[in-house]
Amino acid sequence: MGTGRRRFSPEFKQEAVRLVIEGEKASKVASDLGISAEVLRRWKQQVVAAGPKAFPGHGRVRAENAELVALRRENKILREERDILKKATAFFAAYEKRGSR
Repeated sequence: MGTGRRRFSPEFKQEAVRLVIEGEKASKVASDLGISAEVLRRWKQQVVAAGPKAFPGHGRVRAENAELVALRRENKILREERDILKKATAFFAAYEKRGSR
């Protein structure tokens, strides 16, 4: 069974690409770093295309977006609670109508 996907820091990726750009063979650099040459080539393409903004993160929520994620989670919970209360209100209203006859 696999151990999951490895994650590399943007600095690691930039340094690996720098070695290739400075003339090292991609296959040798990849072998030395324990990654596949294809991954290194893909990183190089990203650096060439985006420059220093090539690796914005690891798919993790940035600090400025953490509050947004928390608010969305809270909003979802509040909507679920509201829906439950609506159903409960309708149930008890129907029960009161039946019971008052």
